[in-house]
Amino acid sequence: MAQNKWILDKAHSSVEFGVRHMMITTVRGKFKEFDAQINGNPDDFNSVSAEFTINVGSIDTGEPDRDKHLRSDEILAMRTNPSIIFNTRSVKGSGEDVDIVGDLTIRGITKEVTFKGEYGGRVKDPYGNDRFGLSASSTIMRSDFGVKWNMLLEGGGVMLGEKVTLYLQLEAYRTPEPAKPVS
Repeated sequence: MAQNKWILDKAHSSVEFGVRHMMITTVRGKFKEFDAQINGNPDDFNSVSAEFTINVGSIDTGEPDRDKHLRSDEILAMRTNPSIIFNTRSVKGSGEDVDIVGDLTIRGITKEVTFKGEYGGRVKDPYGNDRFGLSASSTIMRSDFGVKWNMLLEGGGVMLGEKVTLYLQLEAYRTPEPAKPVS
């Protein structure tokens, strides 16, 4: 029987986000520390389940003061909610049209979200490992997760956009099954 447990290749994966800043540009950031438990056969999405855990403290927008504010109780509330968690409910589709539906928990608030994605396929790497790749994104409303902080701008508008787009680039692998003894 084929192995069903996959190991997230963190060196070739990323968890990123984008949000409007002062309504004139998009600021992007990433989380440097994350992990996933992935089970199933990626060629049969109905069999796939996953749980992703993201370390809020690893947020990085390239600006230390902004990162500190994002970790604060006004935004991600890292002190009381050190992790962002996503648990899949279902994975459906194929090729360039994959829907990943699951429960996303931010600041202790859980909401159902759908990531739209593209399956990159499966390959054998030069070391005999079986690998697959997936790219996906979802747009959430930050207020749905209790993130209400904002500032009004003098000329109209607000400092921080309501929509946050989450981007996942995932590569996972499993080692070859050990050879079965011949009787």
